[in-house]
Amino acid sequence: MSQEEFTETLGSIFEHTPAIATTAWQARPFTDIENLHQTMAAIVMKMTDKEQLQLICAHPDLGSKVKMADASVQEQSTIGLDRLSAEEYDRFQQLNQSYKEKFNFPYIIAVRNHTKDTILMNFMERLQNNLDTEKKQAIAEIIEIARWRLILAISD
Repeated sequence: MSQEEFTETLGSIFEHTPAIATTAWQARPFTDIENLHQTMAAIVMKMTDKEQLQLICAHPDLGSKVKMADASVQEQSTIGLDRLSAEEYDRFQQLNQSYKEKFNFPYIIAVRNHTKDTILMNFMERLQNNLDTEKKQAIAEIIEIARWRLILAISD
């Protein structure tokens, strides 16, 4: 693939940040999905704090009804976050707001590894973290989300 084709195909692996795929293309060839994922993760880890924060902030709130990337819609729907009861929706919105007030970025979790209940428990636990710990956790979750997205994109 050309760099343009590669970026077009895998540019959405990291939410609204196709530059990661563009940069990863330079490290080709890749031996397998894991090698590609590790390459992309290394790019994220080398980003400046400002760039990492922009990547974190590119993600939508969980259970939100706002317009979001197709991959986020699909991921959230796999565990029913698109079908929350009024009570569940209010709870997610309350937690999203509390989290954003404390950390100034959205709560991020690889939803494919969880259920609604484990996400709610994780929300409560992570609200106890300090900013540095939570920023590192958000980046780790983004890298895990990307792993899932790569698997699904390449196995299709």
